[in-house]
Amino acid sequence: MKIFFVVPLLIGTLSWSMTLDDLINTALSKSPSLEVINARLKANKQNIAISNQFDNPELLFTKNTIDAAQPMSQSVITVKQKIPYYSKREKREDVAVAEDKILQEKLQAARVALVARIKNEAYTIWELRELENIIDEYITLTKQNINLYESYTSVSDNQHMGIMKAELSLSDLKVQKTALDAKISTAYARLSYLGAVKVDNLDIDLYLDKKPNLAALKASLGSNPDILIQEREIGRQNAKVQLADINNYPDVTLLAGYAYREKHDNYFNFGLGLSLPMYGTEDAKEQQERALLLAKKSQKNDTVLAIGSQIEIYYAQMLASYKIYHIIHDEALPQVAHMFELSSSSISIGSDLFKYIDVLFQKLDLEKKSINAVANYKRSEAQIAALKGETK
Repeated sequence: MKIFFVVPLLIGTLSWSMTLDDLINTALSKSPSLEVINARLKANKQNIAISNQFDNPELLFTKNTIDAAQPMSQSVITVKQKIPYYSKREKREDVAVAEDKILQEKLQAARVALVARIKNEAYTIWELRELENIIDEYITLTKQNINLYESYTSVSDNQHMGIMKAELSLSDLKVQKTALDAKISTAYARLSYLGAVKVDNLDIDLYLDKKPNLAALKASLGSNPDILIQEREIGRQNAKVQLADINNYPDVTLLAGYAYREKHDNYFNFGLGLSLPMYGTEDAKEQQERALLLAKKSQKNDTVLAIGSQIEIYYAQMLASYKIYHIIHDEALPQVAHMFELSSSSISIGSDLFKYIDVLFQKLDLEKKSINAVANYKRSEAQIAALKGETK
């Protein structure tokens, strides 16, 4: 009967667990922060449609006060329509389309940044949980050895001091566990916000990959979100330069009117007007847009250099974490493990408990550093993935 009760309970527990990939997919489809940019994209679609339209026509009505018997007495209705210079509407549309491309890249950049934040929080949760598991093991181990020490030795003053030190160490472990519990709860709350879904348990297991290679990490930097955004901004600025250039040419205004005369024949009138960009304003605006274009290009070059520097920084962090992990596992932990075995076996024959506690905490400190090295490696890896524009 116990099996029948345990299995549903286990299934119920597992049903609340979520993998990192599932969480990322959920966040990308539901995050309100991404919906804000999506809404701006929809609004800009209307801006594209508007940019290619003519200005609204003007309807004018005039009437004079001359006696109706006179030929000049008239009431006139006139329609006026501005006709932009050839291709000017298309150039305005090019600017709006370029703005749409910028928003699309900003949406992708927001997706990349969101994934990076989720990964960073997920790796922190893994780190905190691993630390908590280690603390739990050491709490159990310390309790067992205190009991073992008390059962095999008489309580002299010196031995009593050893027990007190062990109990103080046990209390310190419990304090660490309590602090970790709070940090884990906080991290889950942040992860739930980022993922736009309640997360109570994350199914994640981390390990170190092969030694990082700088050349491989620098591959595909052409997909960096910041670089792509600035390329789109350069495209928009180019469109603005072309629009400013064509604004130096005059627009045409067409007029058509109908004159009503009470005592005389009615008639139509037609007219043609031209804007005259003769004061240099349009030329100055064109030069301004060209200067901004040069600034955009310089800004992109600076960003390329900055991205290269950032990836080298994260590479150095990955490499340091990789080396620390292997120093601990290949050199330090085997030595401490041997010391730990000697100290543990000596407890049963009444040896000094002080030495055992010291070795115990040395081993604990090394295991903490090992866990931290793995988490830091993965966090740096996630930042490099973000620099490459990855959303997985």
